[in-house]
Amino acid sequence: MHHQGHCLCGAIRYELNGAPLHVALCHCSDCRRSAGAPCVSWAMFQEARLTVTAGQPKTINSSGTAMRSFCPDCGTGLFYRNAVNLPGIVGVQTATLDDPDALAPTLQIQVAERLGWMAHMQELPAFERFPG
Repeated sequence: MHHQGHCLCGAIRYELNGAPLHVALCHCSDCRRSAGAPCVSWAMFQEARLTVTAGQPKTINSSGTAMRSFCPDCGTGLFYRNAVNLPGIVGVQTATLDDPDALAPTLQIQVAERLGWMAHMQELPAFERFPG
């Protein structure tokens, strides 16, 4: 398997080789705050499977041992590392893949922190675009 991705402005580009270890929707409050979204989809890869091919992501310590990398120009969240809890692993936000449908989540994590209304999303009316 080979995947490519980039940030919103295109300054950061990356490639992934091989299959992910896991693909999960994370509901933790740190992911929500970092992404400004109700949850984040992460594909977990061995660190050696990721190559940044353009640009230089900025990395911050977001909480203890959690390191989050993002584009310093447009702010797109890209990568997550935690050497204590996930040694040798990098999480990649799947929404930044050129083909985000390629890696569908197979599990949900940190559901203890999931927003209450997220458990019922399938019950909301759905529109192809904006409602009329």
